[in-house]
Amino acid sequence: MIYLLIVNYYSTDFIARLIRSLPCSQTIRYQIVIVNNSPNDDALQELKDDRILILEAKANLGFGKACNLGLNWIYAQDPNAIAWIINPDTYLPENTLEKVPGLFEAYPVSILGNLIYTPTGEVWFAGGQFIPNQGAILSTNLLGSQLEATCVSSDWVSGCSLLLNLRLFPECPQFDPAYFLYYEDFDFCRRYAMMGHQIAITNQLSIVHQPSSIADRNIVKKFQHSTYSYLLTLERYTKKEVFLWRFLRLTLHALILLVIKPQTAFGKLAGVLSYLGRVKHTC
Repeated sequence: MIYLLIVNYYSTDFIARLIRSLPCSQTIRYQIVIVNNSPNDDALQELKDDRILILEAKANLGFGKACNLGLNWIYAQDPNAIAWIINPDTYLPENTLEKVPGLFEAYPVSILGNLIYTPTGEVWFAGGQFIPNQGAILSTNLLGSQLEATCVSSDWVSGCSLLLNLRLFPECPQFDPAYFLYYEDFDFCRRYAMMGHQIAITNQLSIVHQPSSIADRNIVKKFQHSTYSYLLTLERYTKKEVFLWRFLRLTLHALILLVIKPQTAFGKLAGVLSYLGRVKHTC
């Protein structure tokens, strides 16, 4: 059984398009689980049918916590299921879902990413690389140089489209609730990789994604969350000197942006202050 896990934040129209891209036939068993992070989004209820379950978060929990709510429900129903975490602002090409079970039979990896294209056909994500001694978290086309490889090992994969083989997890996998938005996918992948789980990306699955269509509604908040989460991630996964260099560079860049991109700058500086407040609180 495949469970598609979608986090809704005022994204009903996008989710409706994603649902329309799924097969109507009974050849592949799947259920859609929507975690509703926007309690007054009344239009979402109109999507309900036999294959759609809506879990009410009753508040905006952020991406990771909302995913945990959905994953806990899915794991309780079937700890051997495949859980596909997928963004609302995506849709599947024809005959995509049907390929999923066979992929996991052939490649028993715990966490699987896939090719992500923009609506214009450009590659948006094709693998993630991490260089600890530089503090570099990179989106890298790992599949471009290995055209004949079905699955390629990846340091991390995007939470925009992330498949979990739940039967390989002795307990329900969880995102770290310290992350509200951004970099929770990187942290998730690195934590489970350190536990021995295999992470890969495949060229046999692809989706179409409209980047930043939801996050760009509030530029200041977008950069506040991304900056905070980035600094938290560097603190966890790089050396102190690397962190300090990246921290100073980011802060200086934000100050320069005050003149040319004030919203971006205010968001980045707010993220720096949020991070410093967290450090002060935890100390």
